[in-house]
Amino acid sequence: MKRLFIIALLLAILAAGAWWYRQRTQAPAELALYGNIDFRQVTLAFNGNGPVTEVLVEEGAQVKKGQVIARLDTSRIVPQIDQAVAQVDAQQASLTRLKNGTRPEEIAQARANLVAAEAEAANARLQFERQSALVPRAAASQQTLDNARSAAAAADAKVVATRKALDLLVAGTRIEEIQQADAQLRAAEAQAAFLRAQLADTDLRAPVDAVVRSRLIEPGEMASPTRAAFSLVTISPKWVRAYVSETQLGQIRPGMRAEISVDSMPGRAIAGWIGFISSVAEFTPKTVQTEELRTSLVFEVRVFVEDPDNVLRLGMPATVRPRLDETPQKNGG
Repeated sequence: MKRLFIIALLLAILAAGAWWYRQRTQAPAELALYGNIDFRQVTLAFNGNGPVTEVLVEEGAQVKKGQVIARLDTSRIVPQIDQAVAQVDAQQASLTRLKNGTRPEEIAQARANLVAAEAEAANARLQFERQSALVPRAAASQQTLDNARSAAAAADAKVVATRKALDLLVAGTRIEEIQQADAQLRAAEAQAAFLRAQLADTDLRAPVDAVVRSRLIEPGEMASPTRAAFSLVTISPKWVRAYVSETQLGQIRPGMRAEISVDSMPGRAIAGWIGFISSVAEFTPKTVQTEELRTSLVFEVRVFVEDPDNVLRLGMPATVRPRLDETPQKNGG
């Protein structure tokens, strides 16, 4: 009996060891998560005000980054730009003239003007002296003398003014005048740049590669920065917003590969990877179908999808099966 007991005990130990080995080496149980396809959504509005002249895309159209999808009227802004450009040219010419200084011909002209003024002053003084000699002999009136005195004084003042004008031309342009002209030029250039930016804002461009979800404005309507013109959904990235229970949370890691399936394509597995696991628990959203009670606490998971054929649609129900037997990728790819 003792020998039979020992044999039975050995068989039980062997059976337990075999069971433990099988449990250790067998593949992990399959995990299924349930959620919906999600994209990033972009609401576009014009950066300026004005009537819409063209809407170039329809709902469902694919657009590229930088593509013009609508335009505003430009009949008012274009003449303002032309005026600003002309002002820039005028200020540039003024600054160039100041930097180049006085031309030799201008200085020569000023010298000639001074000579002429000096000659006029000399003649005026001579006339005054003659009238002064005639007054005591009653050959000229006091009024004539006074007129001659005034003419001589005016001629002397003209000489002074002409000489100072010549001195200014010879001295050249003051640095303050050049700085003022340069500041005026920069102000004109800034105004022209501002108007060009306003002209660029009359074109509404797609900020990313996307699909037009909604067209919210039509030609003839007034656009403004507070009124949405389009709603876009991005082509990439796409992900499944799924939820995992606390008991299953330890089975998944960021970067873990996964297979995604949707009801519209039975039998087809789409490749993806876990890119985000929330650190905060929440109640299961009512839009997500799971095998657990809706009141269970779960954690949000984003499973990014490789969809080169663009077959997935926003809100489409999806099932995610993480590859529990694979080591997570550090880059999530």
